[in-house]
Amino acid sequence: MIEFLYSIDVAIFFFINHTLSNPIFDWLMPFLTDLNKHKPVIVFVAGILIWLVWKGGSNGRATAGLLIVTIILSDQLSSTLIKHLVERVRPCQALNGVRMLVDCGGGYSFPSSHAVNNFAGATIVAHFYSRQRWYWFTFAGVIAFSRPYVGVHYPSDILAGSIIGFFLAMVVLKIWDLVSKKFSKKTLQEIKLSN
Repeated sequence: MIEFLYSIDVAIFFFINHTLSNPIFDWLMPFLTDLNKHKPVIVFVAGILIWLVWKGGSNGRATAGLLIVTIILSDQLSSTLIKHLVERVRPCQALNGVRMLVDCGGGYSFPSSHAVNNFAGATIVAHFYSRQRWYWFTFAGVIAFSRPYVGVHYPSDILAGSIIGFFLAMVVLKIWDLVSKKFSKKTLQEIKLSN
């Protein structure tokens, strides 16, 4: 059964990595997959977070704070814990004929930290800005898709990463809701007592 599932994973990987290849994606996907390595993008994201804290009101401050906490948690969960428990070799190291558009990397494959982090982030933003949810989940999906396209992850790596990121963010949001309700009740009680 595991061999059968792996063969499907490999077939889908090569479909994305080879069959869907085209000059536009060959230019775009390496750029998108390494978006977090471009200094202007890092400065832009930092600027957005500062703006959310400064001008975004309570939703903006909550979004910025929870994004930072969630991405730290999701990255540590995927990169430090799960990858070292599973120890799955990347397709660019395990398979012949992989189209490599970026460096293969030395880490493990499962799950894709890009997928974990981006879906966790999309879930946090979508919670506070629900009108924009499809934009953020589409963006996370494109980043996840870029990973097998450039040759560094299996499709199951990005599927699992997407699910892990989503559920981790939902846990963070649940904790946030419980804490914020408790503090708002406490504040209301203090106001009533002061009157």
